Amino acid sequence: MMIFRASTTAACLAAALCLATVARAEAPAAAPKGEAVMASATVTATVVKVDQTTREVTLKGEDGREVSFVAGEDVKNLAQVKPGDVVTATYAEALAYEVKKGGTVVGPATVVGGGAAQPGSRPAGGIARQTTATVIITAIDRKAPSVTFKGPQGNMRTIKVMHPEKLEGVSVGDTVELTFTEAFAIKVEEAAK
Repeated sequence: MMIFRASTTAACLAAALCLATVARAEAPAAAPKGEAVMASATVTATVVKVDQTTREVTLKGEDGREVSFVAGEDVKNLAQVKPGDVVTATYAEALAYEVKKGGTVVGPATVVGGGAAQPGSRPAGGIARQTTATVIITAIDRKAPSVTFKGPQGNMRTIKVMHPEKLEGVSVGDTVELTFTEAFAIKVEEAAK
């Protein structure tokens, strides 16, 4: 489980409020194949005060600590944020991989997409990025167990294998298609009455 400090919470929420206006998509990303590992974390905070003139927002985290930040001009729906509102931010990431016999090293290729609430609505938005690259296996240590890859730029990386049984049938020279996806979403909701 991830532990977030008040400053991390503020940074995440401030970044999300700024990213909420991003809406760019180059092409729909294809669903990755193979195995995947995923993780996510959600933080919430309560709006303590909002100064619409200076755009300073003060939030109180779940741990009771308060943090303040200045919302940039790109935050279009700040006028809808009121003391007592609840801000929820979620970050998720996933790594999918598929081992293939033969093949070539390719990539990386990245697709970015995002969206934001309509002007006048409660602030909400999200952004996601997916990067795909194909690497080649240059060494396998079944005792460790670990695998060494060579990436598209010639960089080498050795990683520990979580499930050694998945190395069955895998050989040096095989390629692995890696897809890393990360997403960040935020919403501001009126406090429950």
